[in-house]
Amino acid sequence: MRIGLAQINTIVGDLPGNRKRILEAYHSLVKAGAELVVFPELVVCGYPPRDLMNRRRFVSDTEDSLELIAREILAVPAVLGTVVQNLSGTGRPHFNAAAFCEGGRVVKTGYKSLLPTYDVFDEDRYFEPGSEGMVVEFKGQRIGVTICEDIWTHPSVETRRLYRGVDAVSRLAGEGCSLMLNLSASPFHNGKGKLRETIVGDCAKRLSCPVVYCNAVGGNDELVFDGRSMVSDACGRIIGGLKAFAEELRIVDTQAAAASFAESFDQSELADVYDALVLGLKDYGHKSGFKRALIALSGGIDSALVAVLAVEAFGAENVTGISLPSAISSQHSRDDARILAENLGIRFETIAIEGMVEQAELALAPVFAGRAKDVAEENIQARAR
Repeated sequence: MRIGLAQINTIVGDLPGNRKRILEAYHSLVKAGAELVVFPELVVCGYPPRDLMNRRRFVSDTEDSLELIAREILAVPAVLGTVVQNLSGTGRPHFNAAAFCEGGRVVKTGYKSLLPTYDVFDEDRYFEPGSEGMVVEFKGQRIGVTICEDIWTHPSVETRRLYRGVDAVSRLAGEGCSLMLNLSASPFHNGKGKLRETIVGDCAKRLSCPVVYCNAVGGNDELVFDGRSMVSDACGRIIGGLKAFAEELRIVDTQAAAASFAESFDQSELADVYDALVLGLKDYGHKSGFKRALIALSGGIDSALVAVLAVEAFGAENVTGISLPSAISSQHSRDDARILAENLGIRFETIAIEGMVEQAELALAPVFAGRAKDVAEENIQARAR
């Protein structure tokens, strides 16, 4: 089957903006020949919604947005991550869900079983775990659907112990699935890419069917999602992968024998760290409404690196470098700051703080009388900056 992977960058809480991005991606992939389109976890509302879940209208507004999206999903189905209300009367009031949309409506909804509540995750605070696997029949295939943590029960993953034997993949093993989809919002950390490949490949071997893994991309507050969506064949071999740290729409044929990877899918750890910093900085600024960056340039390597990251994230025209020299600042460091700004093509300003430091020292002199100068005086310069 030709699966369209929509690795898109959404904004938490921006329901209209996310809906527009989802539909643009869907129609683009359908036009390119996709037979089924897969989106990341909670793509309708953005991940992680956190305490937005406690707002009176947030979940119902998200459900309304899903309905508007579903109206435009016709002959080619799409599977989207969303939140829905738990109407059972027991447990937490919401589910982290996957919605299978076709023919202008939501045909079926399944729920995430394993809710991570460790490290950066706190899903058990908001969601009720699902108790049944989701299987959808389409084009003669039985398609199992899982959500992110549901597949993280590999023996090499220590956190599997938190779920006391619950295994969403095992539930699907007896369902005769010919394809499994995993909608994910898996944040980046160094070395995680190879672990994901192992986990996705292991799922394929356990189910004896191809696995499509669609991950979120983008920065949301302190979390950075690195994309790297992928497809494994039934033998556990990764046959296709999308870009790292970038949006991408791609169609991958689950029957393809040759591997197809974006150039940045498998890159060095140093390149990963750099790309994660740039993407996190860029999205934090843009999603918060900031357009420009102000960088204090000391002439040292630390501020130079920060300036480079800012230029990459916002563009040279939106970055201003400020030199803040004091009495102990060397001419060499001042020159280095200026040359750096020239090399980066950013605006450069000098604001001398020597007078500020002197005035602070004078004001504190009576209090510090009789004491030798120490780190307190040294910190006056840092605080002035």
